[in-house]
Amino acid sequence: MKLVKWNNEPAFPDLFNRIFTDDFDNYFGKRNCGYLPAANVIEREDAFDVEFAVPGMGKEDFKISVDNNVLSVSAEKEETKEAKEKNFTRKEFAYGSFTRSFALPKTIDIDKIAAAYDNGILTVTLPKKEEAKTQITREIKIS
Repeated sequence: MKLVKWNNEPAFPDLFNRIFTDDFDNYFGKRNCGYLPAANVIEREDAFDVEFAVPGMGKEDFKISVDNNVLSVSAEKEETKEAKEKNFTRKEFAYGSFTRSFALPKTIDIDKIAAAYDNGILTVTLPKKEEAKTQITREIKIS
């Protein structure tokens, strides 16, 4: 009896399904199509900063809201390019949008949340309430 290694992965990648799950940049070279920016969360003594790398957008493309202690950051952008060469016209367009949501701790002062966009980085600052700033760190012993 011969032992054969069985692999349930398809021999050829399923391009159709991957189009809807992978970043479109890998297939079409288009920016901001099916794009979900990663988020960096930085804790400071008095606030948290949430940074998003979203180059090519303008501050007017973003919508930031808080509803029931959930921070939602979304953006939508449409690009249209038209080129006329010799006997043909080519029109290319790209559309991209994303939404990221984060449950906020009760220690965030929702009324003081601020946002800034600079050099392709969107930074949302989440100030801590006064009582959260003065909490004492305590080490927990494992028994």
